[in-house]
Amino acid sequence: MGKYQLDTKSKVAAAKYQDGKKPAVSNKKDKINQLREAYLQKQNEKKQSGEG
Repeated sequence: MGKYQLDTKSKVAAAKYQDGKKPAVSNKKDKINQLREAYLQKQNEKKQSGEG
């Protein structure tokens, strides 16, 4: 396990922390892409409504 030994309470806390961090990192690009698409759609709508 390494040179540091965790008690049961610390193991639970470490697992909880790691579980919370994993999805945020793996889905970061997907989230950015979704935000970008939504932003571009709003910009297109503003251009179309402004020109027409």
